[in-house]
Amino acid sequence: MNINIVAIAGAGTMGAGIAQISAVAGYQTLLYDITEEARQGGMESIKTSLSRLVKKERLSEEQKAEALAKITLVGDLEQFSQADIVIEAIYENLSAKKELWGKIDKIVKDSCLLASNTSSLSITEIAAFCSRPEDFVGMHFFNPVAMMPLVEIIRGLRTNEDRLEHARKFAESLGKTAIVCQDKPGFIVNRILIPYINDSIHALSEGVASAEDIDKAMKLGANMPIGPLALADLVGLDVALAAGEALYQEFEDSKFRVSPLLKQMVRAGKLGRKTGEGFYKYE
Repeated sequence: MNINIVAIAGAGTMGAGIAQISAVAGYQTLLYDITEEARQGGMESIKTSLSRLVKKERLSEEQKAEALAKITLVGDLEQFSQADIVIEAIYENLSAKKELWGKIDKIVKDSCLLASNTSSLSITEIAAFCSRPEDFVGMHFFNPVAMMPLVEIIRGLRTNEDRLEHARKFAESLGKTAIVCQDKPGFIVNRILIPYINDSIHALSEGVASAEDIDKAMKLGANMPIGPLALADLVGLDVALAAGEALYQEFEDSKFRVSPLLKQMVRAGKLGRKTGEGFYKYE
């Protein structure tokens, strides 16, 4: 399968990040969102990230300009009609994904590879929103997309093996390491990571230690590169909550019970780095 045009649905943090690495890899890239503000916000995020890479001498100014020239902002899904792959990267809500895929499914060509960047929802269930579930895969990128080397390629119950291989090769063409996993709750990373973060929040709420000391303990005592609470702030507490609730609902096991403190933080709008405050405060 030859991929020339990559279409990204959703210009938020993840969608903009995927669009960036797609353009840097040389693909013509369409970045869709429903509002001009969201589209421009995504482009500004890409420009900032590329400038940071230039400053770190990982990209040249010429490469930055070439990448930006390959990104087209679109507000009409009809422009996805010639895409060779569509990657949906909107927020973790099944109803919203169902509505979006219902529209995309009617537009894209038969050869188009279909993928969702969901971090916690069932690929099999999302694929059922399309008329061609055999062409549907999960492609779970990690934040920040430009820096994190992993992509989880998820096989839905009806995913064709050739399509799975196409997705794996495409991820590798973006400079990523691709691993394949089954459509099980949390896939690999979040199934292990989210309970780890959730347990640290339980410990904080129970007064075991301060946030600083919990993080320091895991960094110095378990050789983690970043503490679990600082990591939760980086991931986004709303994202951690959605993933935690998905695991609890799927397994119906009390060991996945989401910390009430995490729910309170999200209700208060303290989502971590992206809002300037989570378990820590950020400038």
